Parts: sequence; structure tokens; C-alpha cells
Amino acid sequence: MTAEAARAEGALARLARFCYRRRRLVLLTWIVGAIAIAFVGFTFGAAADNDFSGGHSDSARAQALIEKHFPERRGDTLTLAIRAEQGIDDPAARQKIEKVIADLAASPVTGPVTSPYEDRNLVTPDRRIARTTIPLTDTEVTKSEIKPLVDTVKAASGDGVTLGLGGATAEKAERPPQGPAEGVGIVAAAVILFIAFGSLVAMGLPIVTALLALLGGIAVMKLVGHLVPAPDFTVIIAAMVGLGVGIDYALFIVTRYRDALQEGDDPESATVTAVTTAGHAVLFAGTTVVIALMGLIVMGQRLMTGVAVATSVIVLVTMVAAVTLLPAFLGFVGHRINSLRVPRRTSRLAGVVPSRERRTLAERWAGVVQRRPLVSAVLAGAVLVVVAFPMLSMRLSNPDASVQPRDRSSYTSYAILSEGFGPGYGAPLIFAAEVGAGNTDLRPVIEAVAKTEGIAYATPAQLSRDGQAAIFMAFPMTGYQDEATADLVHRLRADVLPEAPGGDRVYVGGPNAATIDIADDISARLPLMIAVVVAVSLVLLIALVRSVTIALQAAVMNLLSIGAAYGVLVAVVQWGWLGSALGFPTTMPITTWVPMMIFPVLFGLSMDYEVFLISRVREEYQRTGDTRTAVARGMARTAGVITAAAAIMIAVFTTSLLGSDVSVKQGGLGMAVAVLIDATIIRLILVPAVMELCGKANWWMPGRRARRVTSVPPVVVGEKAGV
Repeated sequence: MTAEAARAEGALARLARFCYRRRRLVLLTWIVGAIAIAFVGFTFGAAADNDFSGGHSDSARAQALIEKHFPERRGDTLTLAIRAEQGIDDPAARQKIEKVIADLAASPVTGPVTSPYEDRNLVTPDRRIARTTIPLTDTEVTKSEIKPLVDTVKAASGDGVTLGLGGATAEKAERPPQGPAEGVGIVAAAVILFIAFGSLVAMGLPIVTALLALLGGIAVMKLVGHLVPAPDFTVIIAAMVGLGVGIDYALFIVTRYRDALQEGDDPESATVTAVTTAGHAVLFAGTTVVIALMGLIVMGQRLMTGVAVATSVIVLVTMVAAVTLLPAFLGFVGHRINSLRVPRRTSRLAGVVPSRERRTLAERWAGVVQRRPLVSAVLAGAVLVVVAFPMLSMRLSNPDASVQPRDRSSYTSYAILSEGFGPGYGAPLIFAAEVGAGNTDLRPVIEAVAKTEGIAYATPAQLSRDGQAAIFMAFPMTGYQDEATADLVHRLRADVLPEAPGGDRVYVGGPNAATIDIADDISARLPLMIAVVVAVSLVLLIALVRSVTIALQAAVMNLLSIGAAYGVLVAVVQWGWLGSALGFPTTMPITTWVPMMIFPVLFGLSMDYEVFLISRVREEYQRTGDTRTAVARGMARTAGVITAAAAIMIAVFTTSLLGSDVSVKQGGLGMAVAVLIDATIIRLILVPAVMELCGKANWWMPGRRARRVTSVPPVVVGEKAGV
């Protein structure tokens, strides 16, 4: 209790005592506050913003011209795709098709619809496949308004006629809710906590704390969206991260509280001890995650900044809950923390110092690794490098109808249109240019584009009503997700347009080109973001553990684990290895935002586990002066809690695979794999092996502070490693 007594009057100690003694007030404040902010946030929160356009790319400039001079094209459109086995002129088929078109045209959210029977350009030469475009009258059409149109089209299919309704709005309307994913994650976390603690009371506290914090955090996030807009996937990703870290942070504090009780403290003293040790670690860990998330700002993507801020808000709320709400709960349960427990000889998460006569499995394993440190480090490093290898072929794109589940109407529409009009019909390129009096002829440019290898056909130019701009479209021979389509866009910009008369003033835009531009921009900026996140995290870790060597080790190992996660993600999603078993309908590129989103989250979480382990190792080293003993005992003292924390994270992230959003699935899979690798190969093999190889060099610190390292008291965070 020496270290705890030394901090008895610290800010965290005073906070812990206040929350413990005024537990009814604190709990009531949290409950009323969470309900109130939830009502305000969910009622008046900002709507999602999915407009990733902007900047100075070709597609952004083209979009700006279209919005300025072609206001009639601002609204979204739907595409009805029709395939009739006997041809669309068959009487039975025609009756069904015309009824569907009439139903769609009668909707209050749609504009006039041109029937394929009125325009031969909408029908294939064999008259088996047809299409028509359905304009939407409002740019803010809701999912509930579009879903009936999708259902109408799906219900009409049959008897030799297949119909599909496509378009971005239709895809969103048809996408089912995330479903039971979060609920399954909570149940899985509860099972893990029950196994770890062996007590229903101890199991329940982290979950209740995390859920209450998550409710308030999401509500605050929605309100913050008015200042910093974020896309629609933010809630799911932020909820996964918030739930995971919320349960983990509470887990560390509850475990330290139980240890203090076991050492003879009364409940109030145990609460103060837990908050001033494990709680201090939680504040550092959460701050690390938040700072890592802020690295997304470097990407220069307006909406990704919104993602960073929104997720950081939830992490901050979980941190506050861990050091205020949880101490209040501990005040209510007191010695009953171990109530409703399953009888067993010892707790698997016990923080009691293992007896020297009976070494734990983790300590014995550390000894095995330390006896062959070079072999262990080389083998573990080689495995991570091999697993990360697929990352070199990573391609970025955004999901379209072609990668949706096969029972979706949007995929049916894509398949029909690809069969009848080519796979590039769903990936049109929109060319836009400013024109003036006497300078409106874009025919040379259109001819040059139409002759380009990879272009199926190009449309005539359309002049804006004000006569200041013109657009035309070109359809690739390849689809939205094909690498050849991206190569075609780059070739058009670099070679074709500059050589065509007037081509230098033409911009290539449209959703397809915009996705390509975003992917290129992210690929170019991602190394900078990684460098910033690593550099800032290094500074924080050096300040905490007072060792340059260990901080560098942590950075390199974290990069290896994240690289391996990227590799697995590419192998599953892009190459198709076990993809169908994990819920991915087909092979596809990695969604543009996934790599840059999961990197800071994973790097921050990996730093958390590094601190939890290394701080205990450092404490043991200061006590014994022997690195081998310190590493072995440090692993023995932290293996249980790190394993439980990692298992909870993996369970929460993996449940994303139960949802319907392929992008969210990618993010969840990548984060789950990274945490698994970090908790196994990194913590169990690489860390003890590398620290054994470095010996006393582990504790190197330049300048005067290096000479004081052995005389400083144990790191505050390290004492929570008693968990």
C-alpha cells in the first residue's frame, strides 16, 4: 500500500472517494444525465453525411461544375432493370412491366419515368433486357420512402420476368439493420468476464458501466455531428470500439479492486487503490487511443475527421465512466463483488503474486521463450511478415451493387444491366467542362474518349441551361470494382484528354472516378498518418515507461501486428480465402476508409496492452534488477487480464460479421485479427524474446533521466498490473 498511500491525496484519489461516498448522487446523475442526453442526441442529432467529395481532384471539380450548372442532376436516381425470357413484348411480360413502371411513377418521391417501350435506346437489340431511370424528387429521400419501391419490384419478379431496382439509395433502403451483432458481442463479453471472474456481480459491473457510457457517448456523438459531420458507418464502428474499450477499462479497475480487497483493504480504500492505479492506466490508455484517432485528421478527408472526433467522444465518455460511475457501483457492492460466484479453487484472473514454488503457465512459457530468444523472435517475426505479405496487393474502392448479397434487388439490377449493356454500365464516367460562346464543341474530346481502349461507348454532349458548361458520359467495358477501370481513368487523364483539342479543360467525374480519386488520395496520405500516429505514441510511451528501447520495440511490434491484420484482410476480402464463410458475398477491394480507420484504433489499443505488460515488467525489474525474472513475472501477473481484455475485444469486433454492411465487416475482421495477433504472437513470443535479447539495454534512456531510472518509484500504471 506504500505507493497508494503516497498518492492518497491526489486528484484521482479524491475523485474516487467522492464517487464512493456520494455513490447515490453519482449514480443518479449518470442515469438522469445519460437519459437526458440520449433524448436530445437521438432527437436532434445531426444526420449522417456521406458526401466524400471535395478537394481539388478531377472528380471534385467535375462535381462542382455539375452542381453549379446542372441543378436538375443533383438528385439521386434509381434504375429499374428488366429481363424477360420471352422478350419484353410478350403480352404477359408487358402487362407486368408496365404495371411496375406505373407503380414506381405514382410514388410521391419519384419524378416522371420514361418507359422502355417509348425509347428503343433503353432496350437491347434482342428485346430481352431493358432499363429505365427513375428520378427522385427530393435529395433527402428517406430509407422508409424507398423501401416500398424496392419491395414492389421484388414482388413483381417471376413467371419469366426478373426485375431489379438499383442505385445508391435503393442499396441503402434494402440493407437490413445491423441486427443482433452488438447484442451477441455483449453476451460474448459477459461469458468471458464470468469465466475470468467467476462471479455474476463482478461480471455485471463492467458491462453495465460500458453500456451506460455507450448510450451517453453515442448521443453526444450525434450532437457533435452538427459541428463535425460524419458518415453513416461511424455509429457502428464507434459503438464497437466504445463497447470494447468500455468493458476492458472497467475490467482492469474491477480486477484491481478485487485484488485490494484480497490484500486486506476495506471497500473504500480498495476503490481508491483501484482508481489511482488501474484508473490511472485507463486514463493513459484512453488518451493514447484518442490521440491515435486524431491522426485521421492528417488524411485531409473532411468526413474522416468526423469519424475521428465521433469515435474519440465515445472513448472519452467511457474513460470518464470508468473513473466516476464504476467507483460508485463499487460503493454499492462492497465486499459482495464476489457474490453469485461459481465455486472453484482459484480465480483465473487473480492478481495475487504467484508463488515461487508453483510457477504459472505464463511464467513457464516466458522461460521457454527466453531460453531460445533469437529463434523465437526470428520465427515469430517471419510468421508476421508472411501473414502481412498480401497487404502489398491491397486495392481500395467503395462497395457497389456488384458486391452485395445475391438476394438483394440492387444486385439483381446490376446483374441484368451487366448482361444486357455491359459491366461498365454501372460505372459511368461523367466528363464536365466549362464552355463559353463559340467554344462549346466537345466532339473532338468525345471522339478521342470513345476510341480509347476500354471504353464501350460515349454519349453526345449536353449543354447546361445557362450555356456555361457541358457534360457527356462514357461507359467502360469493365465494372466498378475492376482494377482495369481505375487504370482507364488514369490513362484518360494522363494521355487521352491532354492530347485531344480542348481536352485540357475537361474533368473526369462521377461516382466511379470519385471513388478512384479518394482511393488514390488515401494511398498517398496513409504513410503520413502512420508516421504521425507512431511518432506521437512513441513520445507518450517514452514519457510513461522512461525507456527509448522499449518504446521503439512497441512501435515496431505494433506495426507488425497491424500489417499482419491488413494481410489477413486482403487474403479474405480481396483474394476470397474463407470469404464466403465469413459473410462476404464475393471478392472485392478493401473499402477506402477501412485501412485508415482501423490503423489508429489498433495502434492505440496495442499501446494499451503494451503499457499493461511493460509497466509490470518495469516494476519487477526495479525490484529485482534482473530482466529475465522481470519479464517472466510481469507476464505471469498480466497474462490473465490481457487475455481476457483481448478476448472481449475480439468477441465484440467479430460480431460485426453478423451484420449486413460489407465495409463494417471488413473493419471488424481487421481489428479482431490484429487484437488476436497482438495478444498471442506479440505478447507471448516477441515481447519476451526481444526483451531477453536486449537485456539491460531495454531500460536505456538518454541524458540525465537515464541515470535516474533505477531510483524512480514504480510507474503508476505499473501497479495496476497487479490485475
